[in-house]
Amino acid sequence: MVKKSFLPVISQEKKEENSGSVEFQVFNFTNKIRRLTSHFELHRKDYLSQRGLRKILGKRQRLLSYLSKKNRIRYKKLINKFEIRESQIR
Repeated sequence: MVKKSFLPVISQEKKEENSGSVEFQVFNFTNKIRRLTSHFELHRKDYLSQRGLRKILGKRQRLLSYLSKKNRIRYKKLINKFEIRESQIR
């Protein structure tokens, strides 16, 4: 439901919908991270989910570092669009 509503937003620049693109994967990981952080407000001792959160954070970090090396402009757009980082981008 959320994924399908986001595909047209990403694919405005591209003519075909690509759910394997870096932007879509970062969007998907960001949604999971936000859901898990709200989950931890109620369940502070859910250590298995905390481990899953750390794994997702690592995957997203690797994707973002790949994108920053590959195409700095797309990286900056993505960071600003999803408000992932503070304004520390050079």
